[in-house]
Amino acid sequence: MEKIQNFINGELTPPRNGKYIDNYNPSTGEVYSLVPDSEEQDALDAIAAAKAAFPAWKKTTKEERATILRKLANLIRDNFEEFVIAESRDNGKPVKVSEHVDIPRSSKNLEYYADEILKFEGEKFSDEGMGENYLEYYPIGPVVSISPWNLPLYLFTWKIAPALAAGNTVVAKPSEVTPMTAYMFTKLCNEAGLPPGVLNVIHGLGHKVGDTLTTHKDIKAVSFTGSTATGKVIAKNAGAHMKKYSLEMGGKNPNIIFADCDFDEALSVTMRSSFANQGQICLCGSRIFIERSIYEKFKEAMLVKTKKLRQGDPLEASTQQGAVVSEPHMNKIISFFDIAKKEGGNILIGGKRADRPGYFIEPTIIENLDSSCRTNQEEIFGPVVTITPFDKEDEVVEWANSTEYGLSGSVWTKDLTKAKRVASAIDSGVVWVNTWLMRDLRTPFGGMKESGRGREGGTYALKFYSDVKNICINNN
Repeated sequence: MEKIQNFINGELTPPRNGKYIDNYNPSTGEVYSLVPDSEEQDALDAIAAAKAAFPAWKKTTKEERATILRKLANLIRDNFEEFVIAESRDNGKPVKVSEHVDIPRSSKNLEYYADEILKFEGEKFSDEGMGENYLEYYPIGPVVSISPWNLPLYLFTWKIAPALAAGNTVVAKPSEVTPMTAYMFTKLCNEAGLPPGVLNVIHGLGHKVGDTLTTHKDIKAVSFTGSTATGKVIAKNAGAHMKKYSLEMGGKNPNIIFADCDFDEALSVTMRSSFANQGQICLCGSRIFIERSIYEKFKEAMLVKTKKLRQGDPLEASTQQGAVVSEPHMNKIISFFDIAKKEGGNILIGGKRADRPGYFIEPTIIENLDSSCRTNQEEIFGPVVTITPFDKEDEVVEWANSTEYGLSGSVWTKDLTKAKRVASAIDSGVVWVNTWLMRDLRTPFGGMKESGRGREGGTYALKFYSDVKNICINNN
């Protein structure tokens, strides 16, 4: 059975305590590899390596860093099939999702920041009598990136790429639930020419290494994607030590469908935004509001399509619904079915574990729930959506904004004036009109309220990983 290793100072290394935790294949429920049960000393070793590597790395040119990022992107492509299969097996997602989304985007993240850093220059300001001001950006030092299990390599590279491009060294902590592709990635780093200590990867349980990573004096910034509860702990730790932090946390995203939408397109995309990756995408539209005049028609059409979703072995090309990531997460999702029933919900389809080995849950649609109930307020993060009819625009906007979350939203209507008005009224960091998950990597990504602090993407990420200096010259 393969033992995953930490990556510290350019070397694959076992945890100092020699202990490992089980890594499960979600589609079978069986242990198939072992993950380092890292502790404080492993984290300290990684931080020390990042600190030692920083002085030389920060002096490299943008072109040198960009070249290494491109080599890493190409090495992922050279090993594309291995990464695709590993991601699917480790996470439980259909192989076609890994093939068309996760692994291609992982390469793209690295390439994008290889290009973006070459264009990243400080602004200049000048005005008569006020002199000339110009900004310079500098790497801030060793940083920590903590990535989640739902899009493992995708979000791992999304964080480390801008940090490395900006000239920082990194200690990365992937989820212990899905460590495999980050481990595979570390095997490519030396081949790509990444100097020892520039990227260090620690595997294991967050509660054993998290405090060390987020409070250590040599760590200058922390970037985190995950649950709101964990994000609050990180904010407290990082803030108390005057570190920069960026948090992308939970979502309970509204999907608003007006009667004047393109019905077929809205239906097709809503199926994706409801059940893609088994609903385990922070941007999934889990609360669907449908204008009353088309409610019954849309509901019936959704039920027909949901019944046809093919659930099965994630490694089979025909599979549309794979397993959820772990047994504890599966049990959490299942617990909400009883909660919804007690709240008066009517489970139209699904609502139970699938009758097969592994952590499979039937795609579920629930109606007849008030917007203030737990099922509509708490993040379930699974193949579970609620549907609710609405009559008035003001009413649905109020419902959309009724949670503590504010990550994303979608609006479906052919009336672009109405679409822009409603999009502006929704308290979310990202709002799509007549689409979903359409991403331009130059735009800011992040949430409002308890969905996060700060923004990732484009120059927003590069500025987060940089210190800025203003130089003012009196040229009178």
